[in-house]
Amino acid sequence: MLSRDTFKHWLKVYMDGEMLPAATFKLLQKHLGEHDEEAEVCMVRGKPEPNPDLRDHENVPLGEDIHEYFEREVLPHVPDAWIDESKKDEKDGQVGIVGYEIPFNRHFYKYAPPRPLEEIDTDLDKVSREIMTLLQEIHA
Repeated sequence: MLSRDTFKHWLKVYMDGEMLPAATFKLLQKHLGEHDEEAEVCMVRGKPEPNPDLRDHENVPLGEDIHEYFEREVLPHVPDAWIDESKKDEKDGQVGIVGYEIPFNRHFYKYAPPRPLEEIDTDLDKVSREIMTLLQEIHA
């Protein structure tokens, strides 16, 4: 299996030194390439290139340091994960987008136990009899 850099070099040689536009190369890579877990990490401008298929986000509790949360909750499960520090909130300018989640079920849901099984069975029997009566009227 070829690395991306080897493929790029081979393509350049095959095309007599001409380079493909970046968008065209990405399309070729997407449709002809295969993801290899064993391969070396692709670097872009000295930083590891993120795999969009593996991208995820976390909801960090308000007031908690994102780096402490990341070390405690993410790194033990995904050791090669990193924080995209380019994503900053417009209002506070810090890493991460601030948002709020209101769990309506937790705050407003009132549990109502289901009706007794006997009551449900009685209603089903009544509806079944009505359906059978209507079917008999159609066939008569």
